[in-house]
Amino acid sequence: MTQIDLKKDLKDLYQATTKKVVQVDVPELKFLMIDGQGDPNTSAAYADAVQALFSVSYTAKFMVKKGQMALDYAVMPLEGLWWADDMRAFTTADKAQWQWTMMIMQPEFVPDELIQEAIGEVLRKKKLPGVDRLRLERFREGRCAQVLHVGPFSEEGPAIERVHDFINERSGLRGKHHEIYLSDVRRADPKKWKTILRQPMN
Repeated sequence: MTQIDLKKDLKDLYQATTKKVVQVDVPELKFLMIDGQGDPNTSAAYADAVQALFSVSYTAKFMVKKGQMALDYAVMPLEGLWWADDMRAFTTADKAQWQWTMMIMQPEFVPDELIQEAIGEVLRKKKLPGVDRLRLERFREGRCAQVLHVGPFSEEGPAIERVHDFINERSGLRGKHHEIYLSDVRRADPKKWKTILRQPMN
């Protein structure tokens, strides 16, 4: 059976360093997405969204593995786009006002129809809240700057400033703050959490 590691194939996008901010060109990719609002630490909608994304992504993975394609691949990490109508919510820590799109990238070789079938199967078997709000969407960020942050989410500030400074020296910021969660936060020590911080640039 063929084994595919998309994080290695897309290493420029999913392997970053803390040493320096780098510029990347993010092509159009296919994502399962779900939107919401609220504090990710306390919001039931956020927890439901993450559970729905992983349940469908793993269901699709096993459908591919057991099917005629005979392919095995690692489910990609959770990612999030973050913003607020009043951006002061990020500096005042008013997390209830935070808006987000949580998402997991889906391999191009997995047919859209199979992913929709996986959504239906999870709805029937698990009846998880949030699954009916999932959508499959193509998303292209284009030119971005990114860096790796190691540590708790509450300590991301200096790394985000480095990314913004890098961009402002060259062009200007655009789009939404993007985070890619490389660690299993349920098991790993917060001091060792690895998060790629990405910001689109003009």
